[in-house]
Amino acid sequence: MFGKVMVVDDARVVRVSLGRIMKSLDFEVLKCEDGQQALDTLREHPDVKLVMLDWNMPVMNGYDFLVSIREMDEHKQQPMVIMVTTEASIPSMMKALAAGADEYVMKPFDIEMIKSKLDLLGVAYQQ
Repeated sequence: MFGKVMVVDDARVVRVSLGRIMKSLDFEVLKCEDGQQALDTLREHPDVKLVMLDWNMPVMNGYDFLVSIREMDEHKQQPMVIMVTTEASIPSMMKALAAGADEYVMKPFDIEMIKSKLDLLGVAYQQ
């Protein structure tokens, strides 16, 4: 195993498909339906290495989740965050990156796109 990854998306099909991709790369996958559930899960699993995060979700959106975790104790190791979203505008991308996102993936995605982002971030995975 290469560590825990959390897939956060309100669409079940995305959680399943992205979860399958990450499992095939030998990650342990945790799935959440919204940002609040993701915050709770992160508190229970502080060893999460990577968060794959949708922007538009009910209860708490991805941007608010991102801001919340980046405001946590700076001495605590925080997971890397890849936004995986349909928010395609340059201002949205810049806003997410400025808030602390490490990378940005546009939906729809495939395994090669995910692997290329992991490579950019230096995240090891099963080849």
